Amino acid sequence: MIRMENVSFHYENSERGVSNINLTINEGECTVLTGPSGGGKTTILRLLNGLAPGYYSGALSGNISIGGKDMSSTPLWERGKFIGSVFQEPQSQFFSSELAGEIAFSCENYGLAQHEIIARTEGAIEAFHLATLRDHTLDTFSSGEKQRAAIASVYALSPSIYVCDEPTANLDEESAVRLSHVLKKLKEEGRTLIIAEHRLSWLYGIADRFIYIDGGTIQWSHTAEEMQKMTLEQKKLFGLRSFTPALKPDLPPPSSRALSSGTANEPLLQADGIYRKEKGNLILQTVSFPVSRGQIIALTGKNGVGKTTLGLILSGLNKESGGTVFLNGKKCGLWARRKAVWYSANDTGTQFFTESVSEEILLSMMNTPDKLERARNILQTMGLYDLKDVHPATLSGGQKQRLSVACALLSGRDILIFDEPTSGLDGYHADILAKAFLDAAARGKTIIVITHDFELIAACCSFEIMLEEEAQTK
Repeated sequence: MIRMENVSFHYENSERGVSNINLTINEGECTVLTGPSGGGKTTILRLLNGLAPGYYSGALSGNISIGGKDMSSTPLWERGKFIGSVFQEPQSQFFSSELAGEIAFSCENYGLAQHEIIARTEGAIEAFHLATLRDHTLDTFSSGEKQRAAIASVYALSPSIYVCDEPTANLDEESAVRLSHVLKKLKEEGRTLIIAEHRLSWLYGIADRFIYIDGGTIQWSHTAEEMQKMTLEQKKLFGLRSFTPALKPDLPPPSSRALSSGTANEPLLQADGIYRKEKGNLILQTVSFPVSRGQIIALTGKNGVGKTTLGLILSGLNKESGGTVFLNGKKCGLWARRKAVWYSANDTGTQFFTESVSEEILLSMMNTPDKLERARNILQTMGLYDLKDVHPATLSGGQKQRLSVACALLSGRDILIFDEPTSGLDGYHADILAKAFLDAAARGKTIIVITHDFELIAACCSFEIMLEEEAQTK
């Protein structure tokens, strides 16, 4: 049994944290922490696995016990034996360069016999369908593949408690369903699951209880049955995502027909037979398509199919191995693409350069007379104004996503590419994002959204490029 009694924690030199947390989680129970980004979900997970205050310094009060044992005297390495953690940014927990070594690493750390390490590594690779990636280096993985690798490495250690922070944020629908099957099996084996999540539909049939956290405090607790009975108005009030799987919209491929005029025109951007190889492996199959001004296009496909690679090529951050990219009808090299296209990465932690949210916004903007007013407006729209003086590194995952999107929208570039922009976002802020994309498109911006989020696609996208391993299908 896990108990948190009158627990408060505030990060060093910050007002952020959680207050007066009282929570009991029974053995074998699946508890889901939900609520707005920045509300305190990740902090509670860090308190359980010991990273707060063990790694993230701050002031802690109250009592945390697991299995009747006081955690204040339990070192991090010992907690790791029975608590497996999957972080929101999976690459931050990798220690090895290739998949098999990463999965084996945790078992090696705790001195398991060699035959046991091999058996557990193979079992984890099979459970998460990672055999084709066994000997691949982790830095070549897509964001979704990295997430599966992180979960597999925890699975191999076979902890009694799983602490997962947004485990499906970057997973395609098939991988999310596969993860749900694995977690359901773990629950049947008596493992305790604590999951911070905005994407709720895949948890149906697994979750026992949903805890809503906002402003660093627990606002309410509902059983799975009570959650199912919530009205649409109640879900919107609390910014909750759908509890039932969303259907993928059936969208046409992009064409040279502009939405605003309905007339054919020359494509703003065009890919003609582009592909990419790395170390002899084809990581992006040949693709061709036009993109016109004012379009919002969903770039979809399974994890590892090459969506991020395509986004990097179109934005000039990666070079194609073959084919041609055209901009305004002219062949376009890497430098010209970088000047015309803004790429908002999925790993938001790698793209901030200043010491405050407001400075980051201003850095991305061109100098215009109304620069400060526009910066203030986007901060208010994205719900970041009260955080304007905060260092970007201390933001929650969802807040970093919103800052990344805000920088892109004010960048002055004609073409904006967003890689999984709703990962880490609650339903309320996901809706705001969709409206911001529609507003930008109405002003002539062209937007390509790399996403597995069917709700986002339905809300704002009009065209789709769907990548598959064998060939482009749309």
